[in-house]
Amino acid sequence: MKKPARSTPAADPLTFFHPAVREWFAAAFPAPTLPQTLGWPAIARGESTLILAPTGTGKTLAAFLWCIDRLMFVAPPPAAERCRVLYISPIKALAVDVERNLRVPLTGVAQVARQRGTGIHEPTLSIRTGDTPAGERAKFSRRPGDILITTPESIYLLLTSNARETLRSIETVIIDEIHALVPGKRGSHLALSLERLEHLCGRKLQRIGLSATQRPLEEVARFLGGI
Repeated sequence: MKKPARSTPAADPLTFFHPAVREWFAAAFPAPTLPQTLGWPAIARGESTLILAPTGTGKTLAAFLWCIDRLMFVAPPPAAERCRVLYISPIKALAVDVERNLRVPLTGVAQVARQRGTGIHEPTLSIRTGDTPAGERAKFSRRPGDILITTPESIYLLLTSNARETLRSIETVIIDEIHALVPGKRGSHLALSLERLEHLCGRKLQRIGLSATQRPLEEVARFLGGI
C-alpha cells in the first residue's frame, strides 16, 4: 500500500457531505478546522490518510464524519455485514471517551435528517476491550454494530476467535494516537493484525491515522500504509 498522500485545502470541504450533515455541522461549529479541511477530501476519496494536528483541532471528527455520512445515507447491508468502521485506541479509557463523544454527531445528524424528512440508517456502536462483559461480546457476534471501538489487543483476540467473521465487512480503520503504537511491540502486533484483517476482508482497507505528536512523520506514514 502506498504511503498516505499529502492533501491541499478544498474550497469548501463540507460540499462532500449530505445536506443534513452540513446543516448539523454549521449549527454546531463556526467553521471546519484545518485538519478537517485538509483531511475530508482525501478521506471522501477513500484514500488512506494521516492527520497530524494539535489536540483540540477536531481530528476525531475529521476521521469520523465522512464515515457517519456514508453509514447514515447509503442503504445498509444485511445485519451480519453491518460492521464497516473500526476504531482502534491504544488505551481503554480513550475508547470509552470516543464511544461517548460519537453519540453527539450521530444524534445531531439524525435529528436534522428527520426534520428534513430524510430517511436514514442510524449507525450503532459496539465497544470491545478487556473490560467488555461476556454478554456484550456475545451480542456483538450475533449483531455487530456499524462502528466497532476497540484496542490493539482486543482486535487481535477478535481475529483469532469465531467472532472474526463479523469483521469481513470492515471498510475503514481509524487508528488514534498512532504515535504511541509505532515504536514498540504493540505496534508490531497491530501491524500484523491489520494485515490479517485485510486478508480476511479480501481487499485493501482505508486507513486513517490520528496524532498530535508523530515523529518521524515518514515512519508513521509507512506504518499506517502497511505492506
